[in-house]
Amino acid sequence: MSKTLAIETQDLGRIYKLRGSKKEMRKELIALQGVNLTVERGELFGLLGPNGAGKTTLIKILTTLLSPTSGWARVAGADIQREPHLARPRINMVSGGESSGYGLLTVRENLWMFSQFYGVPSNEANERIEALLEMVGMKDRIHTKSSDLSTGLRQKMNIIRGFLTDPEVLFLDEPTLGLDVGASRDVRKFIIEWLKADKERTLLLTTHYMVEADELCDRVAIINKGRVLACDTPAALKQKLQKDALFVIDTSPLNGLTPQMVQDQVGVQKVTVTDIEGGARLQVSLVEDAALARVINLFTQKDVQVMNLTKREPTLEDVFVDLVGRSMAEEESHESS
Repeated sequence: MSKTLAIETQDLGRIYKLRGSKKEMRKELIALQGVNLTVERGELFGLLGPNGAGKTTLIKILTTLLSPTSGWARVAGADIQREPHLARPRINMVSGGESSGYGLLTVRENLWMFSQFYGVPSNEANERIEALLEMVGMKDRIHTKSSDLSTGLRQKMNIIRGFLTDPEVLFLDEPTLGLDVGASRDVRKFIIEWLKADKERTLLLTTHYMVEADELCDRVAIINKGRVLACDTPAALKQKLQKDALFVIDTSPLNGLTPQMVQDQVGVQKVTVTDIEGGARLQVSLVEDAALARVINLFTQKDVQVMNLTKREPTLEDVFVDLVGRSMAEEESHESS
């Protein structure tokens, strides 16, 4: 394993044996198949995919909680099957929505107890607890019993637990699951600040929130049905999808201008028109940006005013649809049906 790699997997696979009646043949569920990934030290790496795609299974293998059926993996320089005792002190993991400590203990007591499992000196642990609570806006709750915290605050405490041991490699499995918008924003900001403080820290994040992956991750692996379908920076993944230039144009009333008139302009691929208050909204797909001038010139000829013009860039959702054939929500709905 290269010294610059925090995580490396080769042909990693996991098959679950599903229990049935004695008369039935034992069925198999392929949770992971042929996963090859490398994550550099200092990288914020994202696993993006719908529920049931294999994200949690992969994290459980990488954190030594589950054995692979095939292939191998190294984390923080240690083989996770042959040397789990070397990997465990260097890593930590937090799953969104998991139970959050002992309700009778205060926030500080819960976090301090966990730090002792990792052998963090008590004074150092207390200093880290105060600093981390301040970073997520919870310092005023340090002596509050965890049973008296809201769901969002308990989850924040849970997330702090992962950072408390200052791991070389931290795994966050859907950390903002169930959090409101404000709490999710606080968690994302905290993640960024933690990584900036030490360039050797590495974080692997699983999520099915496109915006979260796009905003946070240096690179993203899109995973579905246990297979990695693509892996690159969010910008590069979207750029590969960029074929035509797509503009959204809000205008005053069209004064007899038809979609066909717009589509007849050289370089225009497709036009859709919807009515909006006070005018119309056109989505115009162009072969190249230069064709936009001809469209604007046509508006001027027809005395149609442009109220707003934006260029729509491809999103990670568009990338997922291109790879899978349907949206993330549709894929989750299909798998659950």
